[in-house]
Amino acid sequence: MNRELRNFLIALKRSARDLAPIVLVIVFFQVAILRQPFPDTAGLVAGMIFVVLGLTLFIRGLEMALFPLGESLAYDFARKGSLFWLLVFAFALGFGTTVAEPALIAVAQEAAKVAAGGHMIIDTVDARSHFAFGLRITVALSVGLAIVIGVFRILKGWPIQYLIIGGYAGVVIITMFAPKEIIGIAYDSGGVTTSTVTVPLVTALGVGLASSIRGRNPIVDGFGLIAFASLTPMIFVMVYGMIV
Repeated sequence: MNRELRNFLIALKRSARDLAPIVLVIVFFQVAILRQPFPDTAGLVAGMIFVVLGLTLFIRGLEMALFPLGESLAYDFARKGSLFWLLVFAFALGFGTTVAEPALIAVAQEAAKVAAGGHMIIDTVDARSHFAFGLRITVALSVGLAIVIGVFRILKGWPIQYLIIGGYAGVVIITMFAPKEIIGIAYDSGGVTTSTVTVPLVTALGVGLASSIRGRNPIVDGFGLIAFASLTPMIFVMVYGMIV
């Protein structure tokens, strides 16, 4: 058995172990509380197998490609010594990964449908598409700016807690003035940015950058970019709602 196959089997075992609590909870409530038979048992078992395989492949892909790529790019930009291009790269990474985020696409489309149903926008295909696209671009811009702030924080060594406290104070203040119809969407937009595409590359960027700068600790300084990526969309989307 070659090394790569052995690593894959180990990852497969870990994925099955991680999903086991979810399966046990579902089985317990279905059998012991609801006392109902499982609909399409064969389909559920096959689906669970696909989930385990998909999770395993996704994790292996992160380990083999995205994490090393993000870290190496951050290291190369830091070694190049160009602050401008490092910040441009950080913004482009945050913007690009967020625009491609499947969770954000789904939430934006659903928000457009609800906004049309609530007479916030005209109930036409073009209006819904325009609203969803505007929401996605707004969130992507906010995440790009968030990553720039996070990278600048790593370079300067600023304590993260003060920036986070100030950011959430801004969220609370803007919430008081934002239309109530947009507040829930704004808060959810902060969560959907921290999903499958954005998190791995952004985390790798922070760790790689902190590892390549003398005097920075990857544990202390390398993490925290995702917190900014969750914070700024709330502010931007509420402002977007106030404008729209």
